[in-house]
Amino acid sequence: MIYGVVLAGGVGSRMGDMGKPKQYLLLGDKPILIHTLEKFYMQSEFEQVLVLCPAEWLPHTKNLLRKYKKDDGRIVVLEGGETRNETIMNAIAYIESEGNLDEETIIVTHDSVRPFVTQRILEENIRYAKEFGACDTAVAATDTIVCSEDQVLISEIPERRRMYQGQTPQTFQALKLKRLYNELSDKEKALLTDAAKIFVMKGEKVHIVEGEVFNIKITYPYDLRVAEALIYDGK
Repeated sequence: MIYGVVLAGGVGSRMGDMGKPKQYLLLGDKPILIHTLEKFYMQSEFEQVLVLCPAEWLPHTKNLLRKYKKDDGRIVVLEGGETRNETIMNAIAYIESEGNLDEETIIVTHDSVRPFVTQRILEENIRYAKEFGACDTAVAATDTIVCSEDQVLISEIPERRRMYQGQTPQTFQALKLKRLYNELSDKEKALLTDAAKIFVMKGEKVHIVEGEVFNIKITYPYDLRVAEALIYDGK
């Protein structure tokens, strides 16, 4: 089975004092989260779409699904974890509790605040995860990447042709992801920035899915203005 897993656990601290997590902010006439869920809802390969959010936002999220008529049972709202990867493990635990976790189970994990994901990206994530066990959406870097160990001096300028900018979805064989995650030490888990790194740290292959420059993550107020322009440009 294939599951969409929308990660809506962020509090949006970099967005400023908006009164609510950024995934619940309006983009056009709907919350960002609803835009993202509509893209996932369109993908017929998903058995269910799991939305994981903070415990205190569970009722609000369920109310939004009812308001926008997305509460037919195909979208399931669950409590997230303390970290991104713990949230993903909560999704896997739910799948396991339903008796659907096996070697063929695929999870397509995605930031709730990337509402411009395309069906092509979702379909390629599913295809490459089936073939390789893991894949990550990314775009080739257009700017030179500068590294600094102390945030003051440049320590390295890697070749741009080797550099990519990570996006989401990130897609995995769920049982393998769970096993690799549980093999990590607490020290290794503290180094994680996303789930794809679990596979990389364990020497496993992660296939690159070509993303889109417009598959932006809405993090700052400026991003919200860009997203508004993209929404209205498409109408």
